[in-house]
Amino acid sequence: MKTLAIEPLTKDAFAPFGDVIELEGAKQIPINLGTTIRYHDLAKVDVTDENGRTLVNLFRGQPRVLPFEVKMLERHPLGSQAFVPLNDKPYLVVVAPAGELDATRIRAFVTNGWQGVNYAKGVWHHPLLALAEVSDFIVVDRGGDGLNLNEQDLAESFWLTEDALSGATV
Repeated sequence: MKTLAIEPLTKDAFAPFGDVIELEGAKQIPINLGTTIRYHDLAKVDVTDENGRTLVNLFRGQPRVLPFEVKMLERHPLGSQAFVPLNDKPYLVVVAPAGELDATRIRAFVTNGWQGVNYAKGVWHHPLLALAEVSDFIVVDRGGDGLNLNEQDLAESFWLTEDALSGATV
């Protein structure tokens, strides 16, 4: 069984794949007569290729049970895709760089619960991997003309395990 290491999600580690959406280090702007803080410009939404437009969705992810077999990845070649959790529950993120899928470069991350991710245009990723319980996410992605979803089966599966998760700081 080929196990995939699971790393804590950090901005530096995730930079090749997109943005980590979190409040830490964000520019803060007081608005609404000082009653609200705006955490400004948390991710680069990139959806305008081929007459694209921004979609705002709610995804409700069913929990995955570990060990979990990663057999495929998908990508969106025409736009970014952001996931912002609505509940404080860690979830897993499995990614590989944009371009031809290179299974040797697949990485797995665990969030702290409140961190979101914004997959850059063309980055390979596994569909939503909620843990422990049903989890809701606001998803900002692309609608419009053109084919914006490619799926690819892996020649060899990877496994996400409890041991690998336990090794990552949640």
